[in-house]
Amino acid sequence: MNTGSRFRLPRLRVVSLVVSLSVFWVLMSGYFTPFLLAAGLGSSLLVAWAASRMEVADREGHPAHLGLIPIVGYWAWLLKEIWKSGVLVSRIIVHPRLPVSPTLVRFRPKQDTAVGLATHANSITLTPGTITVEADHHEFLVHGVTAETAAGAVDSEMDRRVHRFEGTV
Repeated sequence: MNTGSRFRLPRLRVVSLVVSLSVFWVLMSGYFTPFLLAAGLGSSLLVAWAASRMEVADREGHPAHLGLIPIVGYWAWLLKEIWKSGVLVSRIIVHPRLPVSPTLVRFRPKQDTAVGLATHANSITLTPGTITVEADHHEFLVHGVTAETAAGAVDSEMDRRVHRFEGTV
C-alpha cells in the first residue's frame, strides 16, 4: 500500500488534530445544527490534511504529546492569574494618582523547547500589565506597567509551571 508521502504524520496525531480543530469550531461557533457540525468536521479534516501535506503539524506545531490533563491544569491556573492581574491593573487605572512605573526586565527562562518558550512568552503577554517584548532561547525582555509587575516575571511561578508542563514531553 502506497502511503503517498514519506512525510506523512502519524495517524494518532492527525486524529488528535481533527478532534482539536472540531472542538474549537464548536466552541467558537456555538451552533449545533447538523449542517454546521458537518461543515466544521469537513473543515477540520481539510486543515488536518493540508497541515499533514505541509508538514506543519509536527510535535512543535501540534503538541498533542503534552497530554490533556497538564494542558487543562495549566490553562486553569493561567486564567486565574489573568483574572488577578486584570483586577490589579484595573485598580491602578482607577487610582487617582495612576501609580505606574513602566519597567523593562531581562531574564533567562527555564524552558528548553520552542513550545515551552512560546507558551511562556505568550502567557506573560496574556497577563494584563505585562508584555513580552523580546523572546529568544537565552533571554526574555518583559515590560511591566509597574516595577512590581515587571519583577514578578523574573524567576516566577509561571516560569516554573511552564517548565514543569514542558517537562511532560
